[in-house]
Amino acid sequence: MSEKTITRAQLSEAVYQEVGLSRNESADLLEAVLGEISGALGKGQTVKISSFGSFSVRSKGQRIGRNPKTGEEVPILPRRVLVFRPSQLLKKRINDGHATGRGGKK
Repeated sequence: MSEKTITRAQLSEAVYQEVGLSRNESADLLEAVLGEISGALGKGQTVKISSFGSFSVRSKGQRIGRNPKTGEEVPILPRRVLVFRPSQLLKKRINDGHATGRGGKK
């Protein structure tokens, strides 16, 4: 199974093909959606997309880690991490091998 990365341009093209907006409008729509999602996450809000999953930001406290090469203990600073929890429907689609988009295209 070969891995493939989907780019913004490909997502924009998919919106163009599926919705019928112009290519520029499709790109603008995609950027607006991604901007809303990242803006909400930046404010610490949770983003839930029905039948897809939830994105949230979790705070991790400071802890002591270990450099694997030297064995030296080093502090890991507190930080915020992005967490994605897939919906049960998305998990089922992936596990059943039916992770197709709208229109049934693979």
